[in-house]
Amino acid sequence: MTRKLLVTSALPYANGSIHLGHLVEYIQTDIWVRFQKMQGHSVHYVCADDTHGTPIMLRAEKEGITPEALIAKVHAEHSADFAEFLVEFDNYHSTNAPENKQLSQHIYRALRSNGKIATKTIEQFYDPVKQMFLPDRFIKGECPKCHAKDQYGDSCEVCGATYNPTELINPFSAVSGATPVRKETEHYFFKLSECEDFLKRWTRSGTLQAEAANKMGEWFASGLSDWDISRDAPYFGFEIPDAPGKYFYVWLDAPIGYMASFKNLCDKRQQSADGDQQAGLDFDEYWKQDSTTELYHFIGKDILYFHALFWPATLEYSGHRKPTQVFAHGFLTVNGEKMSKSRGTFITARSYLEHVKNPEYLRYYYAAKLNGSMEDIDLNLEDFVARVNSDLVGKYINIASRCAGFISKRFDGKLAAASDNAVIADLRAAAASVADSYVNRDFGRALREIMALADKANGYVAEHAPWEMAKQPGREAELHRVCSDALEMFRLLTIYLKPVLPKLAVSIEQFLNIAPLSWADVAAGLPADHGIQTYQHLITRIDPKQIEAMTEANKENLQPQNASAQVAAPVAATPATDEHHISIDDFAKVDLRIARIVAANHVEGAEKLLQLTLDIGEANTRNVFAGIKSAYDPATLQGRLTVMVANLAPRKMKFGLSEGMVLAASDERGGPFILSPDSGAQPGMRVK
Repeated sequence: MTRKLLVTSALPYANGSIHLGHLVEYIQTDIWVRFQKMQGHSVHYVCADDTHGTPIMLRAEKEGITPEALIAKVHAEHSADFAEFLVEFDNYHSTNAPENKQLSQHIYRALRSNGKIATKTIEQFYDPVKQMFLPDRFIKGECPKCHAKDQYGDSCEVCGATYNPTELINPFSAVSGATPVRKETEHYFFKLSECEDFLKRWTRSGTLQAEAANKMGEWFASGLSDWDISRDAPYFGFEIPDAPGKYFYVWLDAPIGYMASFKNLCDKRQQSADGDQQAGLDFDEYWKQDSTTELYHFIGKDILYFHALFWPATLEYSGHRKPTQVFAHGFLTVNGEKMSKSRGTFITARSYLEHVKNPEYLRYYYAAKLNGSMEDIDLNLEDFVARVNSDLVGKYINIASRCAGFISKRFDGKLAAASDNAVIADLRAAAASVADSYVNRDFGRALREIMALADKANGYVAEHAPWEMAKQPGREAELHRVCSDALEMFRLLTIYLKPVLPKLAVSIEQFLNIAPLSWADVAAGLPADHGIQTYQHLITRIDPKQIEAMTEANKENLQPQNASAQVAAPVAATPATDEHHISIDDFAKVDLRIARIVAANHVEGAEKLLQLTLDIGEANTRNVFAGIKSAYDPATLQGRLTVMVANLAPRKMKFGLSEGMVLAASDERGGPFILSPDSGAQPGMRVK
């Protein structure tokens, strides 16, 4: 049965170049989409640049251009990079588009009519020079805990303390350098706290991976807070209806960009249909609440909170369908570490293309590492060279290169009918298993099976040794059959590898003189006397010197980042930063331990602190004061596991002695959120 699928990848932020970390997601999605299309399904893959927010506004100002000019320039760069890596979107749009404005305002009005919008007066820091409210990451000052200078407005990078921007000592605007002032403003909130029952059902309905659903359960344990969806002018974005000077926060309109990109595609198809109903696309069919189509989001695990809580709640209470499934993946490390500019491993898509050149090598290597989970994957550059050279050149292409010449020279380029030998039978029988791996995004398992089949094919060629047959009179028919069978094996392997290596597959289809391969072509081989083209060299080995040149070039191109570039990209799939480096020896000095929260209590007279009693596997418990009161009810913390710094020097506070620090995450999008280990961790275990 032909299915109708709409597929998206997270929207890259229009404030920087696409790098190898980003490409994990887009390559993963593209492989899955290409496989589904090979199955004969109707699949539309859409994406867009995420273009709104303070960082875009400030970068454009610094470059002396309008935000519109900046995002147009970045859109062209992103589009070119994706095309070079064979990421084949059916539509690549922008969130700063009329379709997105219309849909964002429509959804907001629906939420408001449904009683899900509220207003509240809040106090924020305001830059009197730039005349703008400052997000936490645009405020700096002296840490109120350890007195380290030049720290951000939400947390200290030196001692790890979290605090409100108003607690900073000698605060200053990272935009103008001016001393900010406190100022009240009215903000608009989405009542996420009222959506908890729906979200608990939805997140456990099979729409998320089990590990993702478990992570969402931790959020529910703390209770959901209402979501601030507005920002004050000046702000680059869409103005909220009936609220002059108030703009939608980027995270409100960015996911709606999925809908907007598809709407733009529908409009394009309608304009080109010229009355042909089969050519058009119906936007409502895919987004109405009772839609029978399928919707899949591929995202990085860092933005799971937004896609598994905010986004489905927004859709549910504005009268739209929810995603069929949300697929989260992990981050990319290079040589076992974060991408690093100092080591030359913070590599842009463009830099890879300039040095390694062939994008399908990276597609293959990423696919070999992906297993459908939220685990991080590692690009080991030495292994990358070895695996590509061994698998693609030494195993796969080797089959054709050893046999095709005999067909051209001895048999006028005509194949014999493929026989039913055991190796061909094994290759055909593997179709269902390989397909299952692709469906479940376990590309690593698929490639392991495909390469095992390639080994069998190479074993067949080596056993029959056509180069020896060619020297022996009277074995012409046998030589013809063996080489034709080998090329049939090569054709079957090409079908299985086509989602990963689409450009190479096109070259092979041209060589074999066949129509574009689909999964159904596994069933029947090429007929007798089918003519093929003269074999031409298809790919070359990677030279390790190409990798060395790439890493060296990226070391040489190291540039300091400005303040606006340091803000995390809101919808980027796989972040990687290189702001401060430490050695492994430095890291080893920090004793991170799993801790069980034995008790949690309010601290009288403290606005932000909770008192935690922690079991870290020692004879005595530890007492820690943590600045997490704004995010957690003490009653929900008892019994939870978290992570603490166990060898931090005890600190005398007016409330008592704090004997360590619990780890938490936060930025302008929310927090603090304490870290929680996976099940199986026990108090006292070292975090390494």
